[in-house]
Amino acid sequence: MTKVEHLTPHQSREARRLLNWSRVRLAVKSSLGEGTIGDFENGRRIPRSWKLAAMRQALEGAGVVFAVGGPKLSDPPKGEAGTATPDG
Repeated sequence: MTKVEHLTPHQSREARRLLNWSRVRLAVKSSLGEGTIGDFENGRRIPRSWKLAAMRQALEGAGVVFAVGGPKLSDPPKGEAGTATPDG
């Protein structure tokens, strides 16, 4: 079993921004409560490791890559609504 990489409040906010996701959308995609997402991103509490893993997996599943310089958007899976796309 591999250890889940750490997720910071800043990474979570930045990844949501890249995807144009609200806290509600991340909560739904990770099967967590909106309060859990909000409290984490505002520094009020640190969720249990399985909750952080669910958040990270939802973000990565939508195309976010967590790099040293911060989250970046890779090619999102086809048909994934709510992801940022180039104008065109």
